[in-house]
Amino acid sequence: MTDSHTVARRAVLVTPASDDRKARKALESTAGEVVLDLEDAVTAAHKDSARAAAAVLAAEYGATRTVSIRVNGLATEWGRDDLAACRRVGDALSSVVVPKAETAAGLRDADAALDGTGIRLQALVETPLGIENLREMCGATDRLAALVLGYADLGAALGRSAAAAPAQWLAVQDRVLVSARAHGVQAVDGPYLGIRDDAEFRTAKRWVADLGFDGTWVIHPAQIDTATAVFTPSSEAVDDATRVLAALADAEAAGAGAAQLDGKMLDEAVAVAARRTLARAGAR
Repeated sequence: MTDSHTVARRAVLVTPASDDRKARKALESTAGEVVLDLEDAVTAAHKDSARAAAAVLAAEYGATRTVSIRVNGLATEWGRDDLAACRRVGDALSSVVVPKAETAAGLRDADAALDGTGIRLQALVETPLGIENLREMCGATDRLAALVLGYADLGAALGRSAAAAPAQWLAVQDRVLVSARAHGVQAVDGPYLGIRDDAEFRTAKRWVADLGFDGTWVIHPAQIDTATAVFTPSSEAVDDATRVLAALADAEAAGAGAAQLDGKMLDEAVAVAARRTLARAGAR
């Protein structure tokens, strides 16, 4: 299992665990992470069989790629059994995605259910209460690896139009991003609900990448390559970051009080940005 703090969640492909063909195709794709879904994509009649299938797939593929499972909500009749199955899979499973994450207590319950494993947690934040409680949730457990912003349920609860432009989500996106950065976890954008790699998809993902998000969920393999490219620092950005850190190191070695590069002063804020660029470029 890859440590979830080093996982490059640039393109996270979500697939129903109940469909073996789709799940295996997803697991053999180039997505940085695959989330086997037990929640929205699985009907009540298939919850038990999907749980068993997800456990088998995670054990089979988890040694060679990043596999996570989205469980059902802990308040549902299936949630506890889902977590118990994930615990039995053990460290072949990278993380558990907790849907409709709303409280620190809920995340602590999930943490306790995974005791004795290295499985991480991702909080799928998709309700107004979840947005309200971001700070408390981020401090709930060291097992937390990422916040994922879910638009469909949140938009419905807010009464927001499904046609809302990316900029109309800025206030919510910034709250997720700030909370993630303040607590050292990843910020992952939720899925664009269209399945095409079209101009609208690219515009939406470029928007959140420019804001500072680490990656995005996708719901179709056709979107993987674009999502990966959008959230991967360019070679020019990597070169610039390398030069910045080298210039700062040279200035420090020379005992200079300040560093310059290309006629611009360099400070710690520039260094932080450069280190983040290199970390994102080097993440597996």
